Order: sequence, then C-alpha cells, then structure tokens
Amino acid sequence: MRNKEETYKQIIETAFSMFSEKGFDQTSLSSIAAEIGISKPAIYYYFKSKDELIKSLFDTIVQEIQSITYIDLKEMNTTNVKQTLYHVGENAINHQKKNLAFNQLFNQYIMLATRDSYYAEKLADIQQEFFNTFHDMLTNAVEIKAIKDENILIKSQLLALVFDNITNFILTNMNLDYERIWREAVDSVLRGIENHE
Repeated sequence: MRNKEETYKQIIETAFSMFSEKGFDQTSLSSIAAEIGISKPAIYYYFKSKDELIKSLFDTIVQEIQSITYIDLKEMNTTNVKQTLYHVGENAINHQKKNLAFNQLFNQYIMLATRDSYYAEKLADIQQEFFNTFHDMLTNAVEIKAIKDENILIKSQLLALVFDNITNFILTNMNLDYERIWREAVDSVLRGIENHE
C-alpha cells in the first residue's frame, strides 16, 4: 500500500512524463490515474483539478531550475570567478541536453504562457532570476576584489541574455556547441576586468 507522499510523487512524475509526451490537452487525469494504478477520484485528494496539477508541476520545475543555477557565493574566491561562471552555464546546459522530456514539457509551458498570464509572469520571473544570479555573482566578485567594478549591471544583463537564449535554443533541438558559446560569453564579459590579468 502506498503512502500519501509516494502517491503524490508518482502523480507528479507520471504527469511530467505524460504531459511532456502528449501535451496538456491530450492528457487527462483519468489517463494519469490509470498509468499509476489508482482511481481518478484519488487524484482529487491531492489536486482539485488538472489545472492545479499543471501549476504544481510547474512549481516543481521552477525549483529544479533554481537548484541547477544556484551558486553559493561564499565559495567564490579571487581565483575561481571564471570557473564558477562556466559551471553555472555548463551545469544548466548539460542538464537540459540530457533531459528531452524536460524540454518538451517546458515548451508546453511556453505555449501555455501565450494564453495564461500566470505562466507568462512566472516565465518572466525565471528570466529575472537568471539576471539576479549573474548580478549577485559579479557584484560579489567585485566585493572580494576578483574583478574591477566596470559595467557590472550591463555585463550581468549580457550573461543573462546569452544564458536565456542558450536554454531557448536547446528547446528547439538546434545542434550548436552551447558550452563553447557560454564560455566565450563569460570570457568576453570578464576580459580586461579580472584583477589578476
């Protein structure tokens, strides 16, 4: 017999798989319940509606994105700023390239955002979070005197734009050398402002 936590996890994982494969419109709560081996009314114990399940799954994805792009600023020092920036991008790129279902599902949310302001706002929040991550990193690098304080705001925005565009291009399955593109962006941003140069 399943416990509540295991059932909740199974619903989320099955919804992730089925929504990414068939889309939101073609996947019913009944089909999710049947795949798990529970009754449709059992799903209503956890989610009041399909829309609530879609929102909960989105929240799970957002948390995953945040954990992938999280950097502990205390671990940055005067010699590892560039490597830390490389790591943020490469970690996200590798995760996204290995997870086709994630890309398919995220595309579903992008389409949903065109007709639902809740998702449009949440996607904008994700982009803002990318900028905040890079701005915090570069500001911290200035504070520890690893880099000079030159155009940090613009450089943070540039990294966020490149990062967001890379993740969007991966969603289209376009075959580019994303890791090298990201490293070139980081190198360009830091060129001339690293204090050890």
